Amino acid sequence: MTASGGPVRVPAGGGHGIVDAADAGAFLARLVRLDRDAPVRLRPTDAAGRTALWGRLPWGVLVVRTVAGAGAGDVTVAAGELLAELAAGGAALPRRRDERWRWPLPPGAGRRVETLPAGELRRIAAAAAGTLRDAAAHGVAGRAVGQRALRDALLDHVPVVVTPDDAPGEPVEVTQRLVQGVVRMGFLGAAEAGPDDVGAGDVQVRTVGRWVGLAGPYGAAWSQTATDLAVRPL
Repeated sequence: MTASGGPVRVPAGGGHGIVDAADAGAFLARLVRLDRDAPVRLRPTDAAGRTALWGRLPWGVLVVRTVAGAGAGDVTVAAGELLAELAAGGAALPRRRDERWRWPLPPGAGRRVETLPAGELRRIAAAAAGTLRDAAAHGVAGRAVGQRALRDALLDHVPVVVTPDDAPGEPVEVTQRLVQGVVRMGFLGAAEAGPDDVGAGDVQVRTVGRWVGLAGPYGAAWSQTATDLAVRPL
């Protein structure tokens, strides 16, 4: 259906295959707001009639939201172009830009290791934003600090560490990069709940291989931990 309620004409060569334009458009709008040149990757999911939209934020985390619609297979397009097509009520797939997607994806949804209140993640994100504003205005310990260096230091900060109950039980670090990912992309939903409320707004900390993710009610953010480097003589 188009925004006006009429039928969508799917081009003979196949279209984007997204049914819920409003749902996908909300994801794409936030992605483009953070990176106007962002690519978006459409991938089929295990669930019939659903498509995963993948994007990468400027601070290096992947974000994903699953929307209604069979999709167009595994393709990458410009997020802004797809957003414009959806906003116009069209069904055409924008020009493919598969070469622009250069990042691996997590191999599956992984396992849940902890559940966090969404309100607490909002508090952590807000505190980081406040620190950045104060440091930009007044410096750190009376010394001026470059905006880029300060931002990167804040993003690399680990505000949450969880330890799984089951083996191997190694601590899982949740960086500010992941927290900012789910908050800035709107994956936590409405902000009525307080930091200690437990319910539908909870966020799962998930791991799979070297990936750590935060899965909220409306999408997930993933980050790959550093890979150990082995040096061997030739």
